[in-house]
Amino acid sequence: MPARSTNSGRNKAVLLHREKLRRLREILFANVVMAGEIPAPTGSEKLLARFLSDRFTECGLANISLDQSGNIAGELPGRTGQRNLLVAAHIDKIWAENNDHTVSVGVGTMSGRGLADNSLGVAVLATLPLILEELEIELASNLVLLGTTRSFGRGDLAGMRFFLENTARSPDAALCLEGIELGRLSYSSLGMARGEIVVSLPLEVEGNESSGAGVAASLAGVITVLREIDAKEAPDARILVGSVEAGSGYSVPPREGLIRFEVRSHEASRVARISKKLESLVASIADREGTRASLEMIAHRSPGDLGSAHPLVRRARETLEVLGIETHVAPSVSELALLLDRGIPSLTLGITNGENRHSPAETIALEPIFDGLAQIVSVIQHMDEGALS
Repeated sequence: MPARSTNSGRNKAVLLHREKLRRLREILFANVVMAGEIPAPTGSEKLLARFLSDRFTECGLANISLDQSGNIAGELPGRTGQRNLLVAAHIDKIWAENNDHTVSVGVGTMSGRGLADNSLGVAVLATLPLILEELEIELASNLVLLGTTRSFGRGDLAGMRFFLENTARSPDAALCLEGIELGRLSYSSLGMARGEIVVSLPLEVEGNESSGAGVAASLAGVITVLREIDAKEAPDARILVGSVEAGSGYSVPPREGLIRFEVRSHEASRVARISKKLESLVASIADREGTRASLEMIAHRSPGDLGSAHPLVRRARETLEVLGIETHVAPSVSELALLLDRGIPSLTLGITNGENRHSPAETIALEPIFDGLAQIVSVIQHMDEGALS
């Protein structure tokens, strides 16, 4: 009976928090626009890190620091400070500095490159001290807010990895923020291998034009084999082809092409076995007369799982249910993987609904953000209570 009463009080607080947080609408949305219009391609996140540093300073955070990997961190000291909680958002985007980063504000939406991934997460991180102040919540634990760099592609989570290897205060629990989708609940990580296959014809080889295709035919053959392996290994493993690049026009067959891909599975051994198959595939292409091929693996992840019965997972589910939001359980290959690999109870949560992710017309919905904020606060409070085992 006492437990049921406690849960009832928590659930009422979630709904009350959602309404109170609407008072911060102007500040939060201004932070979203500013974070959205600052370029931050992977490896060049300095301007967005400075934005977070300025916000942390305005909020009076302690121990604001920029580390050697470019991560920006600030600390909200707790009443007792006996435990350390981490809330993180990656600050890099997939877009180049010379891309248009203008944010367009519509009726109930914002649109612009990188808003969903991950300007909204950065803006919420910047606003979190004000959110807790507005709700009159004082945590017992120290709360470390962290903007991480070099998350995408060849960055290979270098920012989070550097932080975890060098921090003086290991987190007792952690929460990763992603712009979309609201209802996302990630508490496990997939085994993953990310790589690039390059196929080229040396300049001395004649007949590139006579074939009418250049290396395009070889690239098409590689993709066909990738799809065959994917079909054979599914559903226990997947091969995702992220991009294919070749050529520069209409009339000149390309001499070089590139395929970017990921292998994903809950089983590390399966990822390793598929990676070996791809090595053999590339070697067979390289054996052909007049063709060069290479495979470079640029990132790896180990599988991990907090477990659906973990108190942190249960509380996140309960909160989403109270808010009337359907839970979408999805494994992750992002910063969560490094946290779970170190045995740190951690989740990744989405903040709002959106569409057109990783396109110039990336769009986020504004009203559901307050559901996302109420969810985040509820999970942080549960982390602060220490029921993590």
